[in-house]
Amino acid sequence: MPDIIDILDEILENLRKTGGVEACAAVSRDGLLIRGIIQKQQFAESFAAMAATMLGAAETATIELGKGVPNRVIVESDQGKLIAVGAGPKALLIVLVDSNTGLGLILLELEKAALKVKELLT
Repeated sequence: MPDIIDILDEILENLRKTGGVEACAAVSRDGLLIRGIIQKQQFAESFAAMAATMLGAAETATIELGKGVPNRVIVESDQGKLIAVGAGPKALLIVLVDSNTGLGLILLELEKAALKVKELLT
């Protein structure tokens, strides 16, 4: 029987195989890295913390404005896109995507992965 870490690794590896995904991570809601596939491992902890802060701030802002909880936060730059989605009350998933990649398939796979993480950690 695989343990939680093995299952998380499999979920992240499948997400990483989606075209254009350069890095991905499962992060606690308070910004602690749970598991990640990130080339520059020295940045993994700060990547996790900053993405959790970003999603938390977006959630606070949209709730305060009466617009409910956001489905995702997408940050775009010339070099790429950072996408963070909630994965239940305990975690979120983050992906870093190449700038030339369309988001359709990535968003679909990210949502599926987030549901799996939510089920796993609740």
